[in-house]
Amino acid sequence: MSPSKISSFKLMLSSNAKPSFKGAPSLTGMRDWCQQLGHSAQDINNLNIVHVAGTKGKGSTCAFVSSFLKAHGERTGFPLKVGLYTSPHLKYVQERVQINSKPISETLFAKYIFEVWDKLSSFDSAKPRYLQLLMLVSVHAFISERVDAAIFETHNGGEYDVTNVIERSVVSGITTIGMDHIDQLGPTIGNIAWHKAGIFRKGALAFSASQKPEVAEVLSRRAKEKEADLRYVTDFHPALPQNAPALKPEVQKMNASLAVALSNGFLKSKLPKELGGLTSLDVVRGVEQFFWLGRYQQFVDGTCQWFLDGAHNDLSVQKAAEWFAEVAVETQSTTSVPRILIFSHISDRDGAALLRSIAKTLQERGILIQHLILSTYDERLDGSTPPDRCFEHPEKTFPSDLQNDYIEAWKSVYGKCHTAFESSIEGALNLARRIGDEHGGMQTLITGSLYLIGGALRLLEPRPKAV
Repeated sequence: MSPSKISSFKLMLSSNAKPSFKGAPSLTGMRDWCQQLGHSAQDINNLNIVHVAGTKGKGSTCAFVSSFLKAHGERTGFPLKVGLYTSPHLKYVQERVQINSKPISETLFAKYIFEVWDKLSSFDSAKPRYLQLLMLVSVHAFISERVDAAIFETHNGGEYDVTNVIERSVVSGITTIGMDHIDQLGPTIGNIAWHKAGIFRKGALAFSASQKPEVAEVLSRRAKEKEADLRYVTDFHPALPQNAPALKPEVQKMNASLAVALSNGFLKSKLPKELGGLTSLDVVRGVEQFFWLGRYQQFVDGTCQWFLDGAHNDLSVQKAAEWFAEVAVETQSTTSVPRILIFSHISDRDGAALLRSIAKTLQERGILIQHLILSTYDERLDGSTPPDRCFEHPEKTFPSDLQNDYIEAWKSVYGKCHTAFESSIEGALNLARRIGDEHGGMQTLITGSLYLIGGALRLLEPRPKAV
């Protein structure tokens, strides 16, 4: 990255802000590595890219775009192959690289990661870090597999994000922006919006979900600077099926509506006017086919009902609690079934505030939680570690004072509640099952961390089939 671009990064911060940018941006080196792999900027542009940034819902939005384009391709023949790069993975690393809404196989993933690493190792230069490597693998895989469209989700920024090696996208999207990754992108929501808008491209369409006024102001200014055609999606798309389970949390209706706009923008840019655009049937079919692992996910295991969401910031935990409050009542098998929360959050964020937010949201909706189970990020009772688990979780303990803070936060809302601490995710799941066995069933919400959700999913679900 040139010194002028680094200077512009510092200058974009407000005058009273303290720049918190540390080290080299993840974008640094990406263009050189792509060239070493034999992939020019034009090769990447030819992937026909949909690029999505945001704070909340960008993964779901990308998955909806993939599903809608797949439905259009099944009906018309274009696009026949839709690539999707997203992060993080929850169970297995190849979840990050998908074709037609399914992870590529272990064999194919291994083939491409070794091709990338072996090629880069032949050059006497710096090597990519983990996220840079995975982005390079996705680009290499999509070019090799000759996808007709490729959807890329940013990691946590935009302007200096590793995915911004993309020089030209067909269309870009911005999901809801909030206060997250403040140390890296903040300190203000305007600073965060500045970063997210870094994916806008000259002459290309851009769509955004409704935003706070201060965010919309920054996005509009950045769109003007970059000469992008920015439009806002403010209403739910009328073709969305009313009672689809995938749209049960209202926030998913907005994510799906944004995805419809992105898909239509893409199709109208790539196809003749008479062929471009989703039909109502495409939209319905896309929603029916939609699945996003670990987000608003529920399944039944005998008399146990599990509800999982990887929420880990204030905005997302509120939405997760609202979703659980709605679907738990609809799916409850008996009137006396106990409700349980399994929660873990070990980071620099205020986990007690997150837990309090969940409690208040559930209480406001008349949902009583009888059992709170806190857990570490360690997955198994025997201490073993799956070789391909989510990603290395932080080497942080869950000290007793933090446990007490969480319990006090919860009991400040729910005065009467059984609380427990388990040293592993497996232990927390087993305790929830025992409670269910004692009462003829249970409903358990699992949320607070992607580390927690990844471990829970590996313990609860079999390995999925891949393409």
